[in-house]
Amino acid sequence: MLAVNYSNARENLKTYCDKVNDDKETIIITRKDNKNVVLISQDEYNKMLENIRVLNDPKYFIKLYKSIKELENNEGNIEV
Repeated sequence: MLAVNYSNARENLKTYCDKVNDDKETIIITRKDNKNVVLISQDEYNKMLENIRVLNDPKYFIKLYKSIKELENNEGNIEV
């Protein structure tokens, strides 16, 4: 995770955009009064939203939890 100030981010936006996409880097852009923002790739953002959706849906969460327990107890099957 990198932290850069706003001026640096503005001057090097293309470089930082490439870094978040190519290197899966997360960049914190620091601003006055600690009103920082985070730059991540759209792919990482979509993954985060999907994780939030699954973890906030009791039905999906229970299914996921049971599957993890089955694998931990060598009871589940892994399909590739």
